[in-house]
Amino acid sequence: MTTPSLSTLYGSGVFTTIRIIDGKPWLWEKHWRRLMHDAEKLGIDTSAYSEYMVSRGLDESIPDADKTGTRKARITISDRRPSPLWTKEQPVVPTSVKFLVSSLRSLPKPFTLGVSPHLVNSTSPLAGLKTCNYLDPVMSLRSAMESGVNEAVRVNERGHVTSACMGNIFWLRDGELFTPSLATGCLPGTTREFVMENVPVTEAEASVDELRVAEGIFLTSAGLGIVQVDELEGRSPGAVEHAILLLIP
Repeated sequence: MTTPSLSTLYGSGVFTTIRIIDGKPWLWEKHWRRLMHDAEKLGIDTSAYSEYMVSRGLDESIPDADKTGTRKARITISDRRPSPLWTKEQPVVPTSVKFLVSSLRSLPKPFTLGVSPHLVNSTSPLAGLKTCNYLDPVMSLRSAMESGVNEAVRVNERGHVTSACMGNIFWLRDGELFTPSLATGCLPGTTREFVMENVPVTEAEASVDELRVAEGIFLTSAGLGIVQVDELEGRSPGAVEHAILLLIP
């Protein structure tokens, strides 16, 4: 009988999704740093896996036929330790690493945004971590799509915008670019970090009302790249040609 692990029973693990451009992982250093940070926060032992080993494993997981163009890859580090509620028997390998490579999802046009009824708990010990316990954003995205929009704004228990379901969010107001601060419980996305390194951005704790009067709204993630929102709750914020749109190769 296989000993049930913390990963299997409770989703104890971390992952990252990386944009692959011509066979090379884009922003690799940022993804690796976040993987290690989040694993440490969950107490996951990653000592058996060096950065070189994981990078090499990712490269070997990309078929030669997929080493041109743009794709995405997911790296998952799973906690194989047993649950103390089941057994104290320790596994031979306390941690596992898996790779999944796939095509980017096609983006609909117009790209529409709603507001999710599912709140983000900014006080959760998992806030700001990209863990395998990911049902909250998945269910939020499913709810958004069932309501007829492509994505949704998520707010926290204080009514502050945190993110979209599957990406970070930026908005333009009076010519200034904003994004939710980490204090809202938002995920510190690697693409978010890259944007903030390359164009002026103000971190804010703002309500959805700020988005409703924005001149432009943008979502970012490894899978999305940077996408401009065409409609929020049926209203068009405008098609602003901002420098943010030129950052992703």
